Amino acid sequence: MGLKAKQYDDREEQDLWREYVQAREPEIRNYFIKKYAPLVKYVAGKVAVGMPHNVEFDDLVSYGTFGLLDAIEKYDPSKEVKFKTYAMTRIRGAVFDELRTIDWIPRSIRQKAKQIEKIIVELENKLGRTVEDEEIAKELDLSLEEFHMLVSKISGTSLVSLNDIWHGNDDSDELSFMETIESPSNMNPDVMVEREEIKTIIIESIQKLPEKEKKVIVLYYYEDLTLKEIGEVLEVTESRVSQLHTKAIMRLRGRLAQMKNVM
Repeated sequence: MGLKAKQYDDREEQDLWREYVQAREPEIRNYFIKKYAPLVKYVAGKVAVGMPHNVEFDDLVSYGTFGLLDAIEKYDPSKEVKFKTYAMTRIRGAVFDELRTIDWIPRSIRQKAKQIEKIIVELENKLGRTVEDEEIAKELDLSLEEFHMLVSKISGTSLVSLNDIWHGNDDSDELSFMETIESPSNMNPDVMVEREEIKTIIIESIQKLPEKEKKVIVLYYYEDLTLKEIGEVLEVTESRVSQLHTKAIMRLRGRLAQMKNVM
């Protein structure tokens, strides 16, 4: 296998992908698994930030590995997307799918998050602008400090939320945020049109976020920086970045849920 791996290293990767798609050689598959295994740990590491202690890093890696295997089997080299980009979407999705299955988010925290999402939508509809923390806190009958503490508690749950931000009209036809930014494959035209519409809605919603929250979303999901790295860019603490991310997610989820109801 060592000699084979060296031979594969010397070849253009896209040529190797085309060969794998045609022949499904186990040795090529194993080569890709070993080559991209570090990507699973990288994605698991990003997801692990802010998670409660009962969510083990090794479990996240295990979930992500299924996503890598799925990506290797479904990757289409004829599409204009690099395997690394495609694989990260699948790995992240597999981790989130499993986290939803085990339902690790405490019900009380989930309810609080939904309450804040609803309040944000109602206030922004009423005022016609982005609402400030003080206004949200007042509506919740909390001090600003208490509101920030509540947001910190919710932060660990929101790291999976953008991936699970949109559902189709049929629950079995779930569309995730990350799927809207990957190249569509094996889709009929109607699904492709729907995903383009959803992608447009999400991008427009992100553009309307407060500037710092928007930067966090772009740097985390599009530039693939960690929360710590984003903190260095914005010159704020990692916990502050986590709060900004959480508030951005709650704004987006609330707005998108409202849009879904009128579609």
